Amino acid sequence: DMIQRFLRVDHAGEVGANDIYAGQMAVLGRSEVAPLIQHMWDQEKVHQAKMKELIVEHRVRPTVLLPFWRAAGFALGAGTALLGKEGAMACTVAVEDTIVTHYTDQIREIVEQGKEEEYRELLQVIKKFRDEELEHHDTGMEHGAELAPQYKLLTKVIKLGCQTAIKVAERV
Repeated sequence: DMIQRFLRVDHAGEVGANDIYAGQMAVLGRSEVAPLIQHMWDQEKVHQAKMKELIVEHRVRPTVLLPFWRAAGFALGAGTALLGKEGAMACTVAVEDTIVTHYTDQIREIVEQGKEEEYRELLQVIKKFRDEELEHHDTGMEHGAELAPQYKLLTKVIKLGCQTAIKVAERV
């Protein structure tokens, strides 16, 4: 079922995003970039709470890999933050670029299947979250993401990891 698949993966993604920002703050929490990361994290906390509410409302089983995603998210956030502000911002850019594409694909699928009315609330939530994720992407670009060591390689590897996580979380 489409809503089961969407909510399972979106919930997992928002949990992972929270843990990425937690990892970044563990390393950069006392730096000049901390308020910026905290702002993005605060938005992700709202996203996670809404996805948790929706999986309960629609009786969707969360992915069984949630503990793995949590640990991986924290490690990714902390690991890239150890490269400095630019590393954290590169991580944000890569993750959010992947998520914006993912949410856009979900919106397209709902529309193509003519289910806009049936999934009106979910469609509104996905659009709002996509727009906020795009804002995070742009924030990362504006704050030196491309100055991170090995930016192209780093973002390519992170995007591949995110795309893999999306495919797995939809099913498991």
